[in-house]
Amino acid sequence: MLTPREHSQPIAISVFLSVACLLLCGIASAAPSINLSKKSGPPTSKILVSGRGFEPNVGVDIFFDTKDKALVVTNGKGEFHDSRIYAPRSARPGEHWVTALERNNDKGAQRSFLVQTDWSQFHFDSDGTRLNPYENVLNPRTAANLSVKWSYNTYDAVYSSPAVANGVVYIGSLNGYVYALDARTGAKLWGYYTGRALASSPAVGDGVVFIGSESGTMYALKARTGKLLWSYDIAFDAFSEPTLADGIVYIGSGDPDYSVHALNARTGKQLWSYRTGSYITSSPAVANGVVYVGSWDNNVYALNAHTGSRLWSFATDSYVSSSPAIVDGVVYVGSADDNVYALNAQTGAKLWSYATDGYVFSSPAVANGVVYVGSFDGHLYVLNAHTGALLWSYPLPNEELSSPAVANGVVYVGSDQPEDSMYALDADTGALLWSYPSGWYVYSSPVVANGVVYVGSYDGNVYAFGLPDGDGSKRDAASQRPDPRTLRPDFSLKPSQPAATRSGAEL
Repeated sequence: MLTPREHSQPIAISVFLSVACLLLCGIASAAPSINLSKKSGPPTSKILVSGRGFEPNVGVDIFFDTKDKALVVTNGKGEFHDSRIYAPRSARPGEHWVTALERNNDKGAQRSFLVQTDWSQFHFDSDGTRLNPYENVLNPRTAANLSVKWSYNTYDAVYSSPAVANGVVYIGSLNGYVYALDARTGAKLWGYYTGRALASSPAVGDGVVFIGSESGTMYALKARTGKLLWSYDIAFDAFSEPTLADGIVYIGSGDPDYSVHALNARTGKQLWSYRTGSYITSSPAVANGVVYVGSWDNNVYALNAHTGSRLWSFATDSYVSSSPAIVDGVVYVGSADDNVYALNAQTGAKLWSYATDGYVFSSPAVANGVVYVGSFDGHLYVLNAHTGALLWSYPLPNEELSSPAVANGVVYVGSDQPEDSMYALDADTGALLWSYPSGWYVYSSPVVANGVVYVGSYDGNVYAFGLPDGDGSKRDAASQRPDPRTLRPDFSLKPSQPAATRSGAEL
């Protein structure tokens, strides 16, 4: 006869086996899931894909929309880590989908990825090129169809150039307000009153908007709400656009400070300053650990980005209000002595200069070995970046031009001619593609992001120009969420090696 202890053992074993079976079945039947290293980015973005809940030691195809981009083999736990894919160059702005699918069945998971390009500061990037290399909606064929998508009236002139980040347009007005506008609709999200005119253009990074005011104060505002995070008093007339690079904000000042300032972007603490001999209205450019900036003391300066020590200076024959652009070891900048200069970025030695017939206040844009720059003689000049030779010029019926922007074969520029104050030209030939009469001057420099051109005007408006619905801005059919059952693997792909197992917290 079994004792109570002996009788309970088979029951305990049965319960244990049942629980174990349930646990194992639960693990085996857990739905697959994937995580992406980033949720948004421009075309060509690198995306690291990690997954769990798949069958052990099986091939998993990773698709961007309907295109099979990678094949990875899961490890013994049914996981894979940091499989690398890229958003296609042709991926249009908007929501797209990453799908991970077991090759031998339809078992898989999906995550959305927002294709979105930011023009987050005056230069586009800190190197000053004013080039958006990701634009794939507007081109020489579609730009002719641009029209006003929306406008927002600030009730005072807008000299500031916009910044576009995370679906929001940030811009200043001479009425003293910094505005955050919905990039799609133009609806006002918030406004922050500084008390003085804002001619400077904002820079946006890490959830913060940086802008200088005519009072000489630098403001750091929370990008989502407009709440003041910190401010820093520089000097009177902060017309220089701030430049953000590697957690540091660089900005020039006016009377009586005459300095370039480097501030900790998070705290506003000054890291260093360098005093030139006069006003600094040029926006600093930063490349390879060096800050490049022009001054009204007639010089272009190269400063150590970490210490502020001068590396070299180059003297022109008049003041330098133009902001430099640095490409392939060359600094391109204009001067009020009517010249455009190309300087060796390491030594400051002059490589070439091109003489126009007017002041060159405009900041150059550089793309594909070509320099685009406006002159006070009313021409947009297009020069060979290596030799300075004139490729073509476009005469505009005015004197002063804004700084041009280049994107996908089109150059955009504003002018002080009310009849036609915004232009789009073929970047290769100079052919006029489109113009728009805002009715007032456009000194604001245009920016191009996600198939839309944004610019401010002296008529008090911020404009957004885009394509009509159903034109080239229409999302690709591939950007619709795909049905996994319709996806077809690319059998030419070679599987990557399974990554080492990581903890679930890292997935």
